[in-house]
Amino acid sequence: MAQWTSAVGAAQLARQLTAQQPRPAGPGTRRPPAYRALADGIRLLVLEGRVPVAARLPAERELALALSVSRTTVAAAYEALRGEGFLESRRGAGSWTSVPAGNPLPARGLEPLPPESLGSMIDLGCAALPAPEPWLTRAFQGALEELPPYAHTHGDYPAGLPALRQMLAERYTARGIPTMPEQIMVTTGAMGAMDAICHLFAGRGERIAVESPSYANILQLMREAGARLVPVAMAPGLAGWDLGRWRQVLRDAAPRLGYVVADFHNPTGALAGDDQRRALVDAARSAGTVLVVDETMSELWLEDGLEMPRPVCSFDPAGSTVLTVGSASKAFWAGMRIGWVRAAPDVIRSLVAARAYADLGTPVLEQLAVAWLLGGGGWEEAVAFRRGQARENRDALVAAVRRSLPDWEFEVPRGGLTLWVRTGGLSGSRLAEAGERAGVRVPSGPRFGVDGAFEGYVRLPFTVGGAVADEAAARLAAAARMVRAGTSAGPVAQEPRTFVA
Repeated sequence: MAQWTSAVGAAQLARQLTAQQPRPAGPGTRRPPAYRALADGIRLLVLEGRVPVAARLPAERELALALSVSRTTVAAAYEALRGEGFLESRRGAGSWTSVPAGNPLPARGLEPLPPESLGSMIDLGCAALPAPEPWLTRAFQGALEELPPYAHTHGDYPAGLPALRQMLAERYTARGIPTMPEQIMVTTGAMGAMDAICHLFAGRGERIAVESPSYANILQLMREAGARLVPVAMAPGLAGWDLGRWRQVLRDAAPRLGYVVADFHNPTGALAGDDQRRALVDAARSAGTVLVVDETMSELWLEDGLEMPRPVCSFDPAGSTVLTVGSASKAFWAGMRIGWVRAAPDVIRSLVAARAYADLGTPVLEQLAVAWLLGGGGWEEAVAFRRGQARENRDALVAAVRRSLPDWEFEVPRGGLTLWVRTGGLSGSRLAEAGERAGVRVPSGPRFGVDGAFEGYVRLPFTVGGAVADEAAARLAAAARMVRAGTSAGPVAQEPRTFVA
C-alpha cells in the first residue's frame, strides 16, 4: 500500500541542510563542489528518514533562493540525485525523493531465532532478556494454586480475567490516572493489543502516523493490515518527538491513528518530556487522531534518580484520544505473552466485541501468573532485577563498541533495551549480511523505517554483557571490514558529505 505523499518546503529543507553537522575533513581533503555537497546533504536526509521517501521537493528556483545559491547549483544537485536513484522527476509534476531500485529494503519484522538453531551465533536481533528467576517459577506455581476455580468454567474471558483487570486498573490509579477495570482489556502481548486496535480503527487504506524510525514488528503489522504509513521523523539524538513535524502531519494527512513510544523509544531510546506529551495529545485531539501510546518500556529506566515524565494518558484520563498499550514481555519476560489496553469503556467494549473473531481471549494460566506477581508476588523486585541486567549489559556493550568500532556513533539512552547506532557511512543491510558470516546477527536500520530510510544504521539491544559483548563487538568489527573490502553482497551506502550553505 503506497504511503502518504508529503511536501518539503524550501525554507524547511534549507534549515535541515544547514543543521547537518559537518564531518571533520582529513589532511589535504578538498571541499566537494557546491552541487555535490547539496546532493549529498539531501541524500543523507533521505537515508536518515529526516525527509520521507516520496516527499515532493521544492522547485529549483525556490530552493536556490532559500539557500542563497545559484539555480544552476540546485539543478546540478537534483540531476546528480536522479542519476543515483534518490530523486524522480516528471515534467510539470515536480520532483520527489526515492531510493535506488537496487537498494535493499527489508520490510519484515524481527523474527527471533529458535535457541537450538543459534549454535555459536550471537543473536542481537531480538531485544529480550532471559526470564528473571526465581520469580518466573514462583509466579506459575502461584498461578497453578489459583487455577482450580477457573478450570470449572469455560475459560474464555475476552476482556481478561476480572482480577487482573482490577489490578492493572489499580496500578494506573496509583500512577495518578484514575482507572476502572472497565477501561482495561487484557491481550496476548502488546502485539495482540496493537492488532486489535488496528483492525478496529484503521481499516485497509487508512493512514497511520508513525515515528521514524519505529518498532519493526509494529510497522509490519500495520503494513499487513493494509494501512498507509505516514512517517514522522524523530528529533535528533535522544530529544524525543519533533512536535512541529507532528502538528504538520496531523493537520495535513489527517491520520486515523498515531503510534508512538514515549518511554525509551524503540529503537532510539529517546524519552519524551512532559511538555512534548501534553502538546502531542492536544494536537491529536484537535486533528481527530487516536493516539496509541506503547508503554512496554516504561518501567525500564536504567539511571538511579531519573524522574520519569507523567504517563501520556494522564493528559487524556478518559481514554478517548489516548489508547495506552502495556505488556509484561519487556519488563518481565518475552515468553510471558500478556499485554493490555487502557482506553475509554466504550472503546474497550468495541475492542472486546471485535476480538471475538480473532483469538477469543488470552490464556488463563499466564494471566493468573501476572496477577500473582502484581498482587504481591514480587513484580517490583523482578523488574528491579531486570533493570540491573539491562544496565550492566548496556554499559558493557557501549564500552565494547567504542573500543572495537570507534567511528560508529550513538547516544547512550537512560533506559530501555536498545542502542541506535550510526555505522560510519556503511550500509546497515550489508553489515547485517556480513554479520551472519562473522557470527553475529544484527538488524539493519531500514527494518525500522518506512520505504528505505536508515540504511546507515543498525540496532543493538542490551541482551549480552561481559565477554559476550566484547565478542559481539569484535564480530561486528569483522563484518565492517568485510563491507569496506567489498566482500559481502549488496550495495554499499556511500560516505555522506555535508552541505554547507
